[in-house]
Amino acid sequence: MTGAHRPAEDIWSELRRTTQARIGLGRAGNSMPSRRVLEFQAAHAAARDAVHDPLDLDDLRKQLADLDIAPALAVESQAHSRSEYLRRPDLGRRPADVAHLPDTGADIAIVLADGLSPRALTDHGSGLLAALLARLGSRFTLAPPVIATQARVALGDHIGQALGAQTVIMIIGERPGLSVADSLGIYLTHRPRVGLNDADRNCISNIHPPDGLDYDTAAAITAALVDGARKLGRSGVALKDTSRAELPDSAREVLDQS
Repeated sequence: MTGAHRPAEDIWSELRRTTQARIGLGRAGNSMPSRRVLEFQAAHAAARDAVHDPLDLDDLRKQLADLDIAPALAVESQAHSRSEYLRRPDLGRRPADVAHLPDTGADIAIVLADGLSPRALTDHGSGLLAALLARLGSRFTLAPPVIATQARVALGDHIGQALGAQTVIMIIGERPGLSVADSLGIYLTHRPRVGLNDADRNCISNIHPPDGLDYDTAAAITAALVDGARKLGRSGVALKDTSRAELPDSAREVLDQS
């Protein structure tokens, strides 16, 4: 069949290729088809698992060992368990201890944080870090990377301040959804210090190739933001991302959906 006579299912199939959203699910009597119900339940289970499963530190350290960087340091938040982390966001913003972190005076500190999806950090953390090192490593001095567990975004301010870094880049697992359970975000804060808020940061989200933003594009945007922050003397709402005009159309489309 062609034109207006095509079955509705065919029309929705074409549209589904352009989005990860659940559209045109159909119906079976007063409910959805069993296939769609099972797909929803599987996605919901994957999202719950991504939130509750703890970070595999040994696996992440093995991945980082393949990169030409200093051994990673570790910081825990004041949330002592995954359950407490989910119930008490405030504890995830404060470190248990940062006294062991050296005052490096580095240009950039990179924090790898489990956040709300430790799985995302395991799946994409080392690949994204490698892309950032390729973009930044030859131009700036870098502090040893820090792995942060039971971490919220503001924990990066404590870490960056303790390391004496001019800019902190936090790679963190984003809140899982029903279409993506392994997405990373980058939060960039210039002149990090305790007491800053989200208006003082810049965020790059939806990093999870092949369906989301790819590592190199995310690193290119981050590098542009670092340059802009150093010129402006601050990050956050006053700092605008000027890198998008140089990105391919596919990357801009992903950013527009973030």
